Amino acid sequence: MSNARQPRSYTLRVWRQPSSTTEGKLVEYAVSDIDPDSSFLEMLDHLNENLVKKNEEPIAFDSDCREGICGTCGVCIDGRPHGPIPHVTTCALRMRDFADRSTIVVEPFRAKSFPVVKDLVVDRSAFDRIIEAGGYVSVNAGSAPEANMIPIGKDIAESAMDSAVCIGCGACVASCPNASASLFVGAKMRQMVLLPQGAVERKHRALAMVERMDREGFGDCSNHGECEAACPKAISIENIATLRREYMKAIFR
Repeated sequence: MSNARQPRSYTLRVWRQPSSTTEGKLVEYAVSDIDPDSSFLEMLDHLNENLVKKNEEPIAFDSDCREGICGTCGVCIDGRPHGPIPHVTTCALRMRDFADRSTIVVEPFRAKSFPVVKDLVVDRSAFDRIIEAGGYVSVNAGSAPEANMIPIGKDIAESAMDSAVCIGCGACVASCPNASASLFVGAKMRQMVLLPQGAVERKHRALAMVERMDREGFGDCSNHGECEAACPKAISIENIATLRREYMKAIFR
C-alpha cells in the first residue's frame, strides 16, 4: 500500500452543546484507522460508532444526500464553512485533504439567525421564512404551457440558472463578518427577476424578502466577498447587486 492510501489518524476538536439553552465547548477526540478516501462525514460516523461503544453521546450533525447536492451537512472546519477546499460541501471533502496526524476544529455555522440546536446542528429555518415571504411566482393552473410560448434568450436563461443553483446551505451567512444573508436572498430574487414569470410579484418580492431578512436578524452586506468564496456553488456577488437594485426600485416606484 502506498503512503497515500495508508490509514490516517487525526485529533478532532468538536463543538459539543447539549441544547440551544445550554452552553457549549470544544471537546477533543482522537480518531484512527481512517481511510484517506473516506468522506469527512464518514469520518464523523466512525467517531460516533466509537463513542456509542463507550456509552458516550454521539455527535449530532446534519446530513442528507451526502452527494454534494443539498448542503444540509454544512459545518465550519478550521474556521471555514464547508472546509478548506473551495466550492464543495462538507460531505464532498475527503480525508486525504487533511494531513495525517493533524488537528481539525469542527464547529457549527456561527450566526445569530442560525441558533444551535445541538452540537453541530443549527436551525436554518429563517431561510424558509424568507422564501415564504416572497420567493414565489403566480402561474395559471391547468395543463402544461407550450415550452416555447415565452421566448427567453439563452444568456438570460443561463444567468437565471446560475442563481437558481443556490442550495440554501447558509455558508454565505457563516462566512460573513456581519452574518448577512444578502447572497442567499439575492440569488433567490435574481433567479425570478430575470424571467418574465417573475414579473408579477417583482415589487412585492423585493420588499417582502428584504423585510423578512432584516426581521430574522441577519446583518447587512459590507462587500467583504467572503460569501462568494465560501459558497459551494460559487454563486456570484452580482446577485447582491441585483438585490439592492430591486429593493431600491420597489421603494421609489
